[in-house]
Amino acid sequence: MEDYLIRGVAAGGLVTFSAAHTASLAERARQIHGLQPLAAAALGRTLTAASMMGDALKSDNGSLTIQIRGDGPLGAVTAAADSRGNVRGYLQNPEAQLPLRSDGKLDVGGGIGQGLLTVIKDPGQGEPFSGKVLLRSGEIAEDIAGYYAESEQIPTVCALGVLVDRDRTVAAAGGYLVQLAPGATDELAAQLERAFTRLESVTALLSQGLTMEQIMEQALEGLEPAVLERRPIAYECKCSRKKVERALISMGAKDLAELAQSDEPVEAGCQFCNATYVFEPQEIRLLLAKLEAGRS
Repeated sequence: MEDYLIRGVAAGGLVTFSAAHTASLAERARQIHGLQPLAAAALGRTLTAASMMGDALKSDNGSLTIQIRGDGPLGAVTAAADSRGNVRGYLQNPEAQLPLRSDGKLDVGGGIGQGLLTVIKDPGQGEPFSGKVLLRSGEIAEDIAGYYAESEQIPTVCALGVLVDRDRTVAAAGGYLVQLAPGATDELAAQLERAFTRLESVTALLSQGLTMEQIMEQALEGLEPAVLERRPIAYECKCSRKKVERALISMGAKDLAELAQSDEPVEAGCQFCNATYVFEPQEIRLLLAKLEAGRS
């Protein structure tokens, strides 16, 4: 099934929601980075959150980055999204493993550990906005909800899930963000809390064959949820040879001249898709000449 994201409202606009089906993009990330199950679950959850949060940006050329830096064996986790909900990401230690939790689930919280969650919103023009909060559990969904509560003062329910099959492929993945708009009553907040307490996990519902629309209908039963938008999303890297050339030029004339003096080719790799770009010495010298010509 193609991955997709939905966005909508409920309770007459006092509740907003987004939900994303992300099994294919989480599996793509697993393949690119050679992720063990624990890492696949952690990165898949972070990519899902980034997709929904990026899609909420008002600017067409905006972007959003989530950085999780914990002291657990997974190390740092990074996910970036554009304003269409397309994502890319990586983590520091893709082969990290831990024993399963007592309930038989992957111990993502233990893999992340304690540390900081940073969300960087780039509107595409002007200065980016950055918010930092302490990790609450390392399970990522609770940490995302904590970010909204502390950094943006928006009451938020977040659920994220990645189910890794016995063959280590991603069998199901997805999540949702439900937020209260200004003017929502305490009674409405309590009603939502009761509803989400009864709701099964995202991966359990997806494994039953439910769509994200059906999951949100269950979660927001009685509040007349209405889907306003549905769009495809994917794992999409933004790297290109031209961008790497610009990055090399941005090093400055001194550093580029040192590279140009070598007879060895220069290799530049992309952390998001593992692509490698090779520049021969003559190409480096041409970039240096281009830089110097632009300064004259």
